[in-house]
Amino acid sequence: MYNPNKFNYSRFGKESVGGKRLYATPDGEKLPSVTTILEATKSEESKKALNEWRNRVGHKRAQEITTEAAGRGTRMHKFIEDYIKEGILKEPGSNPYSIQSHTMAKSIIDKGLCNVNEAWGVEVPLYFPKIYAGTTDLCGIHDGDEAIMDHKQSNKVKKREWIEDYFIQSAAYANAHNEVYGTRIRKGVIFMCTADNQYLEFIIEGVEFDKYTDVWFNKLDQYYSKFL
Repeated sequence: MYNPNKFNYSRFGKESVGGKRLYATPDGEKLPSVTTILEATKSEESKKALNEWRNRVGHKRAQEITTEAAGRGTRMHKFIEDYIKEGILKEPGSNPYSIQSHTMAKSIIDKGLCNVNEAWGVEVPLYFPKIYAGTTDLCGIHDGDEAIMDHKQSNKVKKREWIEDYFIQSAAYANAHNEVYGTRIRKGVIFMCTADNQYLEFIIEGVEFDKYTDVWFNKLDQYYSKFL
């Protein structure tokens, strides 16, 4: 499944300038990340909903939840990355958080990655020259189609309409890959597992993929209009 020689992915550095994550790309540009652009163009309604949640649970507890989820996601990603590269799901340590992340990774491997025909790279740095950059979890062939794929953890089951930012990210990474490597990716796949081990999968392709591409380029216009 793993074919890292398909494309010569360039590795490039990251730095933070004024609270913005920038990528130093191979052509010498320092470009904003996809996540930085999405955060900067977030709607007032989304910001309000996030603030209301923090106020409801308490800011200290909200930070604890966020930190715990981030740690769980990092461990889960590592298990999956090692599996893709080596073909073996490594055993977890005795730490209960490691065991939980291992169980979640196994669900994604058994129920999601089983449909990945070929993996070109994991934690792939991508950029659209002079405009933006970012890192996606997995590039390759999903169920016969070129695709951008991401592994997500969640505290609870999410509805499709709640994760539009994930779809926008997929479109952003796909367009960057197409621009630099000459592919024709029009498919994004989100493999998701909840903390209590419920597996979810979301796919955008065809007309829906084109819709989120349009949303992404509109956000780029907003971002550069605001910061230039």
